[in-house]
Amino acid sequence: MASREKLRLGTLLVQKNIISEAQLEEALTRQRKQNKHLGDCLVEMGLVTEENIVDVLVDQLGIPKIELNGIRIDQNVISLVSGSILRKHSVLPIAFDEDHSNTLILAMSDPMDMVAQDDIAIITNCSIEPRIATLSGINGVLDRYFGNDEAMSAAERYSKEREIQLQQTAAAEKEQQELDNAPIVLLVRNIIEQAVRQRASDIHLDALEKQIRVRYRIDGALSEKMLYDISLLPAISTRIKIMGGMDISEKRKPQDGRITITVDRMEYDIRVSILPSSYGEKIVMRLANNAAFTRSIGDLGMDEAEMATFRHIISNPNGILLVTGPTGSGKSTTLYTALSELNKESVNIITVEDPVEANIAGINQVQVNPKAELTFASALRSILRQDPDIIMIGEIRDIETASIAVQASITGHLVVSTLHTNSAAAAFTRLLDMGVESFLLADSVVGVIAQRLVRKLCPHCRRPRAATPEEKQYLGCPEDKDVTVYTPGKCHLCNDGGFFGRIGVYEMIEMTPSLRQIITNRGTTEEIKDVAISAGTRTLRKSAARYVLNGVTTIEEMLKVSFEE
Repeated sequence: MASREKLRLGTLLVQKNIISEAQLEEALTRQRKQNKHLGDCLVEMGLVTEENIVDVLVDQLGIPKIELNGIRIDQNVISLVSGSILRKHSVLPIAFDEDHSNTLILAMSDPMDMVAQDDIAIITNCSIEPRIATLSGINGVLDRYFGNDEAMSAAERYSKEREIQLQQTAAAEKEQQELDNAPIVLLVRNIIEQAVRQRASDIHLDALEKQIRVRYRIDGALSEKMLYDISLLPAISTRIKIMGGMDISEKRKPQDGRITITVDRMEYDIRVSILPSSYGEKIVMRLANNAAFTRSIGDLGMDEAEMATFRHIISNPNGILLVTGPTGSGKSTTLYTALSELNKESVNIITVEDPVEANIAGINQVQVNPKAELTFASALRSILRQDPDIIMIGEIRDIETASIAVQASITGHLVVSTLHTNSAAAAFTRLLDMGVESFLLADSVVGVIAQRLVRKLCPHCRRPRAATPEEKQYLGCPEDKDVTVYTPGKCHLCNDGGFFGRIGVYEMIEMTPSLRQIITNRGTTEEIKDVAISAGTRTLRKSAARYVLNGVTTIEEMLKVSFEE
């Protein structure tokens, strides 16, 4: 019966032109080898999305689908079945049927899984009424209700096993070592999975005097999620070092590693940094999803005018495009987006990065390796002999790299790179200070983009209020005009944080004859900025003010990203 249903799902996907017959055959072959659901195989192969399968199942079975985003479940319902059994079957009890109090509404990723329905029916002593939901949606809600309990349970199991281990002989300790690691494997994976499902960009594990503090950076702000006993730190650290290919015996020196992990069928690349501190090793993991780097220009948050300027700058056949801003301001995402836009069969794109943040099909990416004397400068020299059309440099850090980038742009290549400066105008003076000749800089740079990220207010709970006279001044509005601004509220959709997601704020300078003249004359940052503004450049403050007036973000977020102004 099950295989027939799976075949019907595949046939329906073919009939709806979502996949081809050949792709279905390939997925069925993989399914037989791996003994998985056909839907799981199709999603892992990137042929369909979870939503495609849900829509087809709704059509096929006539079972309604349920949206789990922000759902709140009564404690009496969610506690009917243990989290481990719900995880095992990928199901979620939602509520009792209003008309039949002994009927339990059950969200399922596979509503044809009769074993799951029977198990839940026996445990709850209720009849089951299935609803269809995505697997990632079910896992996200299970994390919310059971995540901390599961992590604490894994931590307690490790502590108990550790006590047993200490009481045994040295010979028995060796035999137990692999068994002891199992709960830690679960604990570390649980920490990472919860971070992914809560949209975290970084995971911080801080070694305090008696505890390990786990914090997630969500929408740019750190928040504490869990506390564990400090005795778990060596085991957690060792597990992360093994995953990241680091030296588990080295505890006195900083180490860097890289982990690739799949969560809810999406692949994540994690950069790990371990630093010895007073009470043990501090671990920071930066999460990156390859799909996030290959978005379209329209997803960056630019308005029509900014998109037109951006597209005009990257359409130059040669020259330098610089993206500036502090760490974590989305520079890499903007560069990767530009490369994805330019990535065609007829163009040879080569990047030199430290590290390679995301792998993009059709682009040649080079990882800097100082130990092998492969620096930005030496890699660039070799790249110029590889007949490139477009070159991406991860970061211009010194005069040698800057000089080669300038020479490459003048000799007919488009060069895109990043620089750490506070404003777009400051990028020119930074390169002049490095030692780049002013006339070469004026000739080579075609555009500079300064960017920041601001947190977006949750649209469901934001609260309006009248702006104060001082705030009107910040926003550039007349004092006698009524201006409404918004402040964060609290609701279940944003986990009571008031914010959900981030959006880019941009300051774009496109090269003009008057700007070229002032750079040749080694003008100051202020002079360059004034000329750029008179030519139509909108500052970070003005770009952020537009978001405040539209209710997208707050005055405080605007002031954070435009503090210098």
